[in-house]
Amino acid sequence: MMPNSIGARPKSPPPGRAKKTTPQRATSPTASARRVKDTAPSNGTPRRPSASLETKSHPCAKKTRAKPTHHQAPKTTPDKRSEGPEKRGSQAAATDSPSGSVKKDGVRFKKIPVGNKALLGVLESLKISKQARSEATDKVNDVVDCILKHVKRSSEYFQDIAKLPTGSYYENVKISEPDEFDIMLTVPVHRVQLEQFDSDGAFYSVSFKRNPRTPLVYFVLKDGTLSAHNMLFEFRKHVIEATTLMKDVQVERKKKGCPAVTLQVKEISVDIVLGLEVHSMSWPAMTKDGFNIVDWLGTKVKKDFKLKPFYLVPKYVGKGWDEKEGVHARDAWRISFSHIEKGILKNHGSTKTCCESGGSKCCRKQCLKLLKHLLNELKQKHPKELSKFFSYQAKTVLLHGCVKRPNDSQWELANLDDCFQQLLDDFIKHLETGSLPHFFVPTYNLLESCSDSKKREFLIHCIDFERNNRFPIFK
Repeated sequence: MMPNSIGARPKSPPPGRAKKTTPQRATSPTASARRVKDTAPSNGTPRRPSASLETKSHPCAKKTRAKPTHHQAPKTTPDKRSEGPEKRGSQAAATDSPSGSVKKDGVRFKKIPVGNKALLGVLESLKISKQARSEATDKVNDVVDCILKHVKRSSEYFQDIAKLPTGSYYENVKISEPDEFDIMLTVPVHRVQLEQFDSDGAFYSVSFKRNPRTPLVYFVLKDGTLSAHNMLFEFRKHVIEATTLMKDVQVERKKKGCPAVTLQVKEISVDIVLGLEVHSMSWPAMTKDGFNIVDWLGTKVKKDFKLKPFYLVPKYVGKGWDEKEGVHARDAWRISFSHIEKGILKNHGSTKTCCESGGSKCCRKQCLKLLKHLLNELKQKHPKELSKFFSYQAKTVLLHGCVKRPNDSQWELANLDDCFQQLLDDFIKHLETGSLPHFFVPTYNLLESCSDSKKREFLIHCIDFERNNRFPIFK
């Protein structure tokens, strides 16, 4: 009989010890075939287990399993599918199994993580190149500086006007292309009286106190109200004059209730907004319960921000001739804290070193970029149904989320997937209730313009579809 290995000599038992033999159990032909099938190939390469099998033992293994020996068992890699979603984290995005399920309105649906790697890839595609950023900034600055010089030179009413860059570009949360800029040209006002124009505290009528020494008295109506409509009309006239001889600059037609003079500078849209810079001892009373950043940014930061002026822009809702106590809606002003929002987003960490060189990296801005990108893509896909939703609502959702989760450790970049999913949960809760309080004026509901619950439900459905299918709209 040939030995098992050519050239190998069979070992004999040690002297004085009998060789222990184990009786062999008779096996059927099918069992023999099954053993042959599961053995390693002849070339010595271990056989890969079938992908359809779990790493758990087969139900029939108890019948054919050999008696265990005292040899050390080989190390095996734990089965990730047997772990919970907490352990899997973002690695679950590499598998087809969901990380868990969420129950909403009595209906359970899958919540499939995208994974940090995939989201970071999306963010990379949304980055604006340094060259594109530089070229766009130079074009816009040249146009705005020329307008500013012309307005100061040609108008006796806007001698003290100054530039205040605002909006997503200057907050470093602009995505895709540097194709939109917001510039506020502000006029300082002192010793003014504000009267609340609406019940929410977002709109005000403005009048000067005794003996005002300002050229803006030219725009004061008979009842003492500073007319937003008349000031915007004069301002727009000077902007048009300044751009008449400019190459590749066009002024777009005025939109109803819009406080901006919109310019098209080649492929770039520039909104130039007239604003009143209000110097007052305190912010309006309706802001008392808002701006709750103490647990997030600290008491000193809040105090420093509240010492800054606030702004009023010539914006109204409804019909311009709607009247309240003798003041028409078109002569009212809407409050603005865009400069404070820019300051918060540029210094957003609960620690001073957040996102600085050598400091920990958070994902607050990344989450906002992803939410804005998702909303923009959905609006392009469904323009009619989602026309009442704007990126400012997404920014407000983030600010509220930062207040609820104030610590930098709750926004670690390594947990981008979880943080983005949490921000989507926040947004959906606001959509379900139909309430998104303004961050500074909590009585002002930013979803009031979308009172149609069907449109909010439609957006919720769109977000759920994207989440359950790993955001195909990002691809």
